[in-house]
Amino acid sequence: MSNEILGWILFNCFIVIMLAIDLGIVNRKAHIIKIKEALVWSGIWISLALIFNVWIYYWKGSDVALQFFTGYVIEKSLSVDNLFVFLMIFSYFRVPDKYQHKILFWGILFAILTRILFIYVGVTLIERFHWVIYLFGAILILTAIKMLFKKEDKKENLEEHPLIKLLKRFMPVTDSFVDSKFFVRVESKRFMTPLFIVLMLIEFTDIVFAVDSIPAVIAITKDTFIIYTSNIFAILGLRSLYFALSGILRAFHYLHYGIVVILFFVGVKMLISELVVIPIVLSLGVIAGVIVLSIIISIIKSNKIVTQL
Repeated sequence: MSNEILGWILFNCFIVIMLAIDLGIVNRKAHIIKIKEALVWSGIWISLALIFNVWIYYWKGSDVALQFFTGYVIEKSLSVDNLFVFLMIFSYFRVPDKYQHKILFWGILFAILTRILFIYVGVTLIERFHWVIYLFGAILILTAIKMLFKKEDKKENLEEHPLIKLLKRFMPVTDSFVDSKFFVRVESKRFMTPLFIVLMLIEFTDIVFAVDSIPAVIAITKDTFIIYTSNIFAILGLRSLYFALSGILRAFHYLHYGIVVILFFVGVKMLISELVVIPIVLSLGVIAGVIVLSIIISIIKSNKIVTQL
């Protein structure tokens, strides 16, 4: 058995164990995730990612370790924008706080499976048809432009979402939540609950998110194992990050524009890859600098608004 195959096996076994601990022990009973608990778990996931990064350094060398870290930072920064969507969906459907963890758990489990498919397809396409890298670059730039001009004050009517309309054709929906159940039987008839609707919207959001995030990491490395592990570590810490930041997410207004810059930068990097090779250290510096700067500006602007009030 090669070291590469062993690495895949060990990493996936680790993920299965951590998810089992999460669902079977720590969150066996539905409860409200408080900020302290969320911060602890966010710290744990970030620490595990950094420890894994050190292991990559000794196994594959400094260049690959830097690729993992850069990919992880990209995924983490892009995932924060996804948290705003989670917040909007949970607020729209008024999902009780104690049920939100269950939705995010199953959503992330689904995300792990889709990531495997997306990464394999993306890397395979680039290896066989090199011009696909320009397509990915164009997608990232178009996404950045779309995000830049998106009206943030526009109210979403999720009831009109095509996915919800499709689901309702197959099965009726209960008027309210039924504990933490996705399906219930009423008078011998099967119903889906609004909680299942929310779960499907979260899954759909993640698929859309993957279309942007996977090409962004492919711009850094073509190593499937590094792309996969950096993705998984980023999304596994997504739930804890959501509960830690949900109360102050709206204060990070300018982080949205930082993500626009990152997507645009990575897209350009892919388009000019044949003409100019941008070192990974420079890419990491640009990405980290943009994130830090956008957070600082958000904090300064938020403090000014509070002071004016």
